[in-house]
Amino acid sequence: MPASTDPLAGLDRVPWGSLHHAYGPADDVPGQVRALRSTHAPTRRRALSELAGAVCHQGTRWEASRHVVPFLAALADDPATGDRAAVVGLLRAVALGGRRDDALPFDPRRAFAAADGVTADQAALVARHLAAGDLCEHDGVAGLADDAAVRWAADAFHAGARHTDRYIRWLAEPDPQLAGYAAELLAWFGPDEAALAGLVAVPADEAHAAVRASANLTLGHCPVDSARIDAHLGGLLAADPAVVRVTAAVALARRLGDRLPDRALDVLAEARGAGFDAEAPGWDRSVRGFVALALHRLGLG
Repeated sequence: MPASTDPLAGLDRVPWGSLHHAYGPADDVPGQVRALRSTHAPTRRRALSELAGAVCHQGTRWEASRHVVPFLAALADDPATGDRAAVVGLLRAVALGGRRDDALPFDPRRAFAAADGVTADQAALVARHLAAGDLCEHDGVAGLADDAAVRWAADAFHAGARHTDRYIRWLAEPDPQLAGYAAELLAWFGPDEAALAGLVAVPADEAHAAVRASANLTLGHCPVDSARIDAHLGGLLAADPAVVRVTAAVALARRLGDRLPDRALDVLAEARGAGFDAEAPGWDRSVRGFVALALHRLGLG
């Protein structure tokens, strides 16, 4: 991002005091967001923890949650921010809640269908009664609470979807955690041609192995009728970093099913036999877990 761009521009224009999070009015959020710019690591960690508890408490999003997303994206985009990968981790938590890879491919229209019947005014009314602790005393409002939570989750998701250009750019970051998190994020937002090009372009050498592995797993969830993606993943079955070839085989197993090439099946079988394991940044499941899942889907688990 340009050095002259302030990632916190506009922070004070958000009406935080009239928005709510898990603990009431969100007027403490600006201070927590600013603390993410601190040069003092414990201060940054405390701010991350406080923000996570307030705007994505146990996976639930609130009125204020979507408003935090653009500032987290801008902070993560700025090389002057400390712990950028941790900021992206919080961004993911706010945008996606506790969703795991078994929710992919993700259909936001179906996932957030319940939000269609809740207006902004109704959601705000639910938030006020939740903050006051008297929601159960108002049956009409209490009946809206679950759908209001879906609306807040939808708002946060769509806020995250507006920054895919940044996620694509982060694929080239030297920090493998940051780049790997970016690759996993792209799996949730219907990767377009620019995203696919960025995912394919990640090198497969040892220095980029972790990011390439995360990108492979994301490609496994991309449109299944893309021969170009299948060919790219097929070419990675001979890659020297084991995590690259194993995740390529996992991705192909998801994409091709019983049409999986013998070479990919051999890679999966070898990985299982050797007890191979590794972490792919951004993904909750270990590579060993992905191998087991792939073989199970093929009827070999």
